[in-house]
Parts: sequence; structure tokens; C-alpha cells
Amino acid sequence: MLSRRTLGLAALALPAVAQAQNFERQIRWIVPYGAGGPTDTFARLIGRQMQARLGQAVLVDNRPGGGGVLATETLLQQPADGHTLLLVDNGMVVYSPALYARLPYDPDRQLTGVGLIARFPLILIVRNESPIRDWAQFLAAARAKAPTFGSGAVASPQHLGMEYLARRARFDAMHVPYRASPAAVQDLVAGQIDCMLTDSATSMGAIRQGQARALAVLTPARLPALPDVPTFRELGVDIDPAYAWMALCVAAATPAPMVARLNAVLNEAIATEEVMQVVRNLSAEPVPGDAAAFNAQISAESALWRPLIRELGIKLD
Repeated sequence: MLSRRTLGLAALALPAVAQAQNFERQIRWIVPYGAGGPTDTFARLIGRQMQARLGQAVLVDNRPGGGGVLATETLLQQPADGHTLLLVDNGMVVYSPALYARLPYDPDRQLTGVGLIARFPLILIVRNESPIRDWAQFLAAARAKAPTFGSGAVASPQHLGMEYLARRARFDAMHVPYRASPAAVQDLVAGQIDCMLTDSATSMGAIRQGQARALAVLTPARLPALPDVPTFRELGVDIDPAYAWMALCVAAATPAPMVARLNAVLNEAIATEEVMQVVRNLSAEPVPGDAAAFNAQISAESALWRPLIRELGIKLD
């Protein structure tokens, strides 16, 4: 049975917990990409929805450069009180420790997840004029001669996803890095490269316009936007699903009640029709869930991708 003293202490603790979940000043959301791009636009859209629920302005602070290193350092220089947020992607929290020998922070120890925003399925595409009509033809051709494939950057989810696929399906492929994924799609359509394993936001326009043909998707189930395109597992490839994704993180020392409040507000913001319309237009998938589930995902993906990066010998410093 609880004593009067215990009850009294519990009552005193309640206001402190409630206060810890209150936001007392404007929220700063650090985005590791330049203003005006699709990621920045998406962040501002979600920020407006979160602002209405938190009762404080959410201001986007663009800090591009260094593969997210500058943005992450900026976050870690601020108090860990939940008032500074960081937009992250696979590269920043999963790949970076394997890519940089001198990373100035440890994302495993110094960051914690708030929640996923959206994930973008990876789709294997060839140009529409290609004689390759399906996965079987692609695999036969790839085993006879290594195809060239493009991506928007070295060590991007699209680059690593294709390297992963090549190993699981036992063929070689030659990577051609670009400064941005749309440029790679343009060269694919023009016949300068053979294929791409690229995200839905980048590829769906070319697929819908009849410029590119989708051969397979690296997802657990077929995509509603591409119901006739099989998954790699359907085709007999022993491979785990993989995505490009974006998410929200804070400093690891942020109080748990603040993280929980931010997670709840983020999920509410993503579920609004305004945000969902953008998600659908990008053929992306919303991923509601709690912070613990997202942190578990980071750990699982790190165990998959970091050894592959080291095997490939990719270094960015």
C-alpha cells in the first residue's frame, strides 16, 4: 500500500513531469539540406503542423554541407532540452560511422530518435527503350556483362542498395555517381547508364511518363502505385527490404517526456491530410511509431549496412 508520504512525493513529481513536456520557446528544426529543395519543403510543411500542436513556432534552420556533419554538430552545440530538432536520413545516423574515420561525434551515443517521417521504396529501373523487359532478362545480361548504374551520391541509399542487390543476386555492377539523383535519371533515359536502383520520389515521374521501366521493388510487398511490378523476394532473391528514409532526431540527453511529446506531435502532423497528400504524391510511405521502434531500426540497419560499407572500402574523409 502507498503511504501518505509516497503519495505526496508523487503529487509533487507530477508538475515537474508535465513541465518537462511543455515547450517554452520557439523550436529550431535543423535541416541538412539547402532551402527550397524537396526535403526542406517537406520539413517546413511538417513543421507548420507541429507548430499548431506545440503552441510554439517551429523555425527551419538550413545547414547543408558535409553529408549532415555540419547540421549534426550544430544540434549538439545546443542544450538538450527538446527545443532543437534535427532532420536525419540513413546516411547521417546509419552510414556515417563507417564512412568517416574522423567523425567529430558518435551518432550512436549522442543522438536519439524521435520518429520516422517517411520512407521511400527503392525501385530497379531501366530506360523504356531497353531490350530488357523483366528481372530474369536483367539478371542474365548483368551476369554476362556488368551494367553501369547511377545514383545521386557515393554511399547514398540508392548506391548501397544496388551494391547489396548485386551481392545477393551474384552479379557485378559499375557505379557512376552523380551530384543529384534527377541528373542520373536523365542520363538513364538518354542511354548513358544502364540502370538505377532509385527511390520512388526520384523515379516515379519517369515511370509514369513512359521514360523508364520498373523491373522490381526492394520492398516486402508490391507498391500500390506499381501493382504489376514484383518484389525481389517474389522473384526468388534472398534479400531484406531497404528504403531511403527521413526522420527526426534530438540530442541523446533530451528528457524522455520531451521525446515522447515530440513523437506524438510528429505522428499527428504526418497523419494530417496536407502532409499525407505530399507523401502519396512522392509514392512514399508514412511510418508512424514510437521512438523506441525507430532506435531499434537504426541499430538493425547499422548491423547490415556498416559492414557492407567497410567491405566496399568507401571513405568520405
